[in-house]
Amino acid sequence: MEIVLMAMLATANAVMTFYLSFINKILNSAGGPVATATIVGLYMIYGLLAYYIIRKPGTAMITYGIGGTIQCFVGNSYGIAATIVAALCYIVVAEVVFALMQYKRWGIGSLMLVGGAMVPLWFLCAAYMFGYTAWGWEVLTIALVVRVLSGVLLCGILTKLLGDSLERTGLLRNYKIRKEEASYVTGSH
Repeated sequence: MEIVLMAMLATANAVMTFYLSFINKILNSAGGPVATATIVGLYMIYGLLAYYIIRKPGTAMITYGIGGTIQCFVGNSYGIAATIVAALCYIVVAEVVFALMQYKRWGIGSLMLVGGAMVPLWFLCAAYMFGYTAWGWEVLTIALVVRVLSGVLLCGILTKLLGDSLERTGLLRNYKIRKEEASYVTGSH
């Protein structure tokens, strides 16, 4: 069931990314790298949401791996290399941060931390892949800050809101999010 959930979230993200890439191009035309930075958090949400629901090591690796593969087949305006490198960057950071937290912290602060932390590694890779380095360090710094804020807000906070909303529906009763939330309610934690 966990793999099915990861695949469903990855598939939904691949479709969303297909459309977001067009929005991203419009934002780039309108406001350059800073404008495109505002929606970065949306690209990463599916893997963090899977991790929040499943709460097991390797969740990011599987979910972002499936998502990257599907995106390669569906297509996007960034290309296959960028899709794979982005997925690998997200995998590395999410897995390391959750390991450092010993897979025990699932509050809003932890999700915001991971959402923001996934941004810089991919930004560094993207800066060289897409020629962002030509923008100068001032613009790059502002774009990075906006991207991190997007990761914190659109990935971290939105993951918490979506995960908790899904949990309340009862659809996630067989996942760890439900079991851990139930233990807090009954006081058996």
